[in-house]
Amino acid sequence: MHSLIEAQKKLLPDLLQIMQKRYQILQTIRLMQPVGRRNLSNSLGMSERVLRGEVQLFKEQNLIDIRPSGMTLTKEGSDLLLALEGMIKDVLGLTFLESTLKEKLHLQEVIVVSGDSDQSPLVKKELGRAGAMCIMNHLKDHETVAVAGGTTLATVAEMMVPLSHHQDILFVPARGGLGENVENQANTICAKMADRAHGKYRLLHVPDQLSKEAYESIIEEPSIKELLSIIRSAKMVVHGIGDAKTMAIRRKTPKEEIEKIEKGKAVGEAFGYYFNQDGEVVHKVQTVGIQLEDLKTIPNVIAVAGGSSKAKAIKAYMNQSLVTILVTDEGAANELLRDF
Repeated sequence: MHSLIEAQKKLLPDLLQIMQKRYQILQTIRLMQPVGRRNLSNSLGMSERVLRGEVQLFKEQNLIDIRPSGMTLTKEGSDLLLALEGMIKDVLGLTFLESTLKEKLHLQEVIVVSGDSDQSPLVKKELGRAGAMCIMNHLKDHETVAVAGGTTLATVAEMMVPLSHHQDILFVPARGGLGENVENQANTICAKMADRAHGKYRLLHVPDQLSKEAYESIIEEPSIKELLSIIRSAKMVVHGIGDAKTMAIRRKTPKEEIEKIEKGKAVGEAFGYYFNQDGEVVHKVQTVGIQLEDLKTIPNVIAVAGGSSKAKAIKAYMNQSLVTILVTDEGAANELLRDF
């Protein structure tokens, strides 16, 4: 494949450019559908006049449907995007980024999507779609999936599709609620993911931050104890990685704890643990749910995090060597490789 692409670059450079452009248009339709031509034009930074010709071609090739509500991909269009994905990744250099990060970070798999989610909400949607596809590709029948909270995981939930080839899938929150918007809490994301995937779910109705006394009392409650046992038996955990300061503020963390986080030079956060650049834990929030030590026995630990601003946080967390699969974007991937 690589040698063929190199030959095409030399002999037919215009062909690859046209293919990339048309792939990008179809990909944007997939992320925004149903979408009108004007909104699509604005998102792509392309004139409506140029876009009109491309849309007509897609319609003639039965790649899109055009209705009053907007354009949507046909099954043929979706299948074509999937078929082209590997080749486009080679052309854009994403395959190289994936293999290099996989080796540097000692991971089972790395998935990199094009762009920087710090710069475009559409890239974050594509990151969510890649995360959803990764879940589906690694899931087996009768498995439990533990899902964390956060804005990125909320996007993953939005992009989930029915798990038609999987039976008896249970989604559970990886931890109690976060002190942030309800839509970004693990319970909400877990329920939405299960609904879109046509799976089942259980919810964990406990606060995120607890005193030691409250924590020890709550985890002994029979119903909580039973659910925690189910959560820790999960064969897959899907979570995000946060910037330390951003997460501390979002949780309305007390001033003295923020000072501790800053003094410890924390750059990343996951599961209520705050890490410095060397991956050392400098602060931990007392939470009910999955703890770092639980991840060591879980076969598939999928981290979904993107944006160039998240690179330091991702690298700090990766020093724990608990993740098996990283789903990220080009912005974060390039920044990560600059540190090696």
